[in-house]
Amino acid sequence: MPVGGHSTVSIELNHTIVHSRDRETSAHFLAGILGLEVGEPGGPFLPVVTGNNVTLDFATVDADTIAPQHYAFLVPESDFPAMFERIKAAGVAYFADPAGKRPAEINRNDGGYGVYFLDPSGHYLELLTRPYGSGDAMGPAAPPL
Repeated sequence: MPVGGHSTVSIELNHTIVHSRDRETSAHFLAGILGLEVGEPGGPFLPVVTGNNVTLDFATVDADTIAPQHYAFLVPESDFPAMFERIKAAGVAYFADPAGKRPAEINRNDGGYGVYFLDPSGHYLELLTRPYGSGDAMGPAAPPL
């Protein structure tokens, strides 16, 4: 039974605002890693639209007001190696786990591939190729691609 008697089937996330030290730097960083385009500015926002039409609206704010957030992107397994290479080429630290205890590794959670890294504003980004709970609970650590 839906909560409050209302169906949630047609509800989708449309957009979210991503507070950034510099919207240009952060939007271009994410778009570059994911192989996406940065859209045209709309007021204070610089959009990056994902494949499921969710818009990440990057906005420049005072760095002291940024609360780090977590953004996880489900990506095709066939695209993961190129995205991972772009992370390495950007020179950012990456980890197999969200706590950062397994640096310079990727994970094989649920039988797919996954990696965690920070964006230029300190947000926690994650790429994964299989949704949580869709396969093996915890596969062996994979060597870097």
